[in-house]
Amino acid sequence: MKLCLLLILTSFSNGIFALGQTEHRVTGEIAERHINARTKQAIRGLIGYQSLAEASNYADEMRSDPAEYWQKTAGSYHYVTIPKGKTYEEVGAPSRGDAVVALDMFAKTLRDPNASKADKSLALKFSIHIIGDLHQPLHAGNGTDRGGNNIELKFFGKDTNLHRLWDKGLTSQRQLSYTEWSNWLDKEITSEDIKAWQTSNPLVWINESVKIRDTIYPKKDSLGYDYLYNNLPIIKRRLKQAGIRIAFYLDELFKK
Repeated sequence: MKLCLLLILTSFSNGIFALGQTEHRVTGEIAERHINARTKQAIRGLIGYQSLAEASNYADEMRSDPAEYWQKTAGSYHYVTIPKGKTYEEVGAPSRGDAVVALDMFAKTLRDPNASKADKSLALKFSIHIIGDLHQPLHAGNGTDRGGNNIELKFFGKDTNLHRLWDKGLTSQRQLSYTEWSNWLDKEITSEDIKAWQTSNPLVWINESVKIRDTIYPKKDSLGYDYLYNNLPIIKRRLKQAGIRIAFYLDELFKK
């Protein structure tokens, strides 16, 4: 009972939930279709034949682990906090770290010839997850409402909050599997899209998310088809971008 209570409190104190499991799998699956052969070989050496779709949710699955790392350290690695009107360059990272700090730390681990296979495996899985999270606009929170978790809403008559809606509510309304989403979205990605989206700089992804974030707060607390119609195309685009950028990021990382 005490352990369950601790995990619940820790989850809320982190002030954030994570991009949905299906959505993370979509980003991982799209990435796997676009990484090069060298990267595939390097990944196989770390996590075997586990797919990137499967690996993409590891950092969330481990939140139930009672170890101090998962309960006190890693929670802040899923997001950044940027007040409205500011940029990440202006505010920087808090002392506890954030997604940008973690991504840099994990990149150093993956490049370190002396790092253990276990540490590199963790770094790989967490990096995939972080890139997906940073493409969800409310993982670049404004610091006032726990990334939209405090904004309570009804979506098609069901209780939710703004963050949860953007994590999975918009896409789950379509009732598609991650493979269906991946197949449909990947077909839409053009060579021009890939060229335009290929950047391994997390500040670019974050700036995009902040711009979107400041436009998605609804003016009413009961939402339905109008909100879905206006915003589902945005999250679909972010899933596609995240997949392409995971692939590019890993290709660049393992090239070095």
